[in-house]
Amino acid sequence: MQNMEKVGKIIAELRRERGLRQSDLSQILSMSPSNISNYENANYWPDAGTICKMANLFNVTTDYLLGRTDYRCPPEDLERYVTPDYTIHNIVNTLLSLDTNSVNAVVKYVEYLKESQTKDKQPNS
Repeated sequence: MQNMEKVGKIIAELRRERGLRQSDLSQILSMSPSNISNYENANYWPDAGTICKMANLFNVTTDYLLGRTDYRCPPEDLERYVTPDYTIHNIVNTLLSLDTNSVNAVVKYVEYLKESQTKDKQPNS
């Protein structure tokens, strides 16, 4: 099942990003390491409680963990980055009102800004 494979890849990616081994994650979640291996190898699904624990641990939404969205951040985390006069809801609604070409332009501009910030943070050679 493709979705189960996607969930397994997401769990493995999040675990590695945290520098955790399967045995480390299994200890944190109070389960056997074979459970983590089975999730990551798409042998079976984590139960709802485990999904919630993992989402909390990795600070992602359950929708992200289940592969339903590419947005990791819960909306309440996003709101701290938005000024009081322009909420995340305003931003999302504005994006939803744009045509495809405009959305693509916004995405390209955001990628440019991210690259610019990365270059600014690199030490001079």
